[in-house]
Amino acid sequence: MDQEIDSFISFKLGEEYFAISVSQVLNILQLVQITKVPTAPDYMKGVINLRGTVLPIIDIRMKFGMDPIQYQRDTVILVLNVVIENEKVDAGILVDSVKEVFEIKKEEIMPPPGIGSKYKSKFIEGIYKMSDERFVMLLDIDKIFSSDEVVMLKETIDSEESSNAKEIE
Repeated sequence: MDQEIDSFISFKLGEEYFAISVSQVLNILQLVQITKVPTAPDYMKGVINLRGTVLPIIDIRMKFGMDPIQYQRDTVILVLNVVIENEKVDAGILVDSVKEVFEIKKEEIMPPPGIGSKYKSKFIEGIYKMSDERFVMLLDIDKIFSSDEVVMLKETIDSEESSNAKEIE
């Protein structure tokens, strides 16, 4: 009997636990200096230079409507590969801390919460109950980034790369 198993990486935002599929995580970076982008929404913290490419950074706390915090020693950037409208885009999300990598059998995933959740349940693929009775919300990271944001991210990257190219010439 073949059981489908997925690997997830969990992280904390405040006291809440979230997880995303390991297959979408490209890297985990220590917090570095983030360059602000004028007129970007509050949750878009700016961009960083990642091995010669411009990587947009999103504060996922703010995207979820949580209160912003001072970044701590454990704050990291998860570099993700997001697919929206068949286009692959790399983006970084700021999380309070990374916790662990774990595997889940598909049948162990509970459906997302109903009305009344403080997070938009369209972002939540399901919920998993850990062995210590903690609940982890499994995020559909592709749905967190809307089409408008992808256009904005692409424009940000393109304008940053073209201004960097001008500086090099």
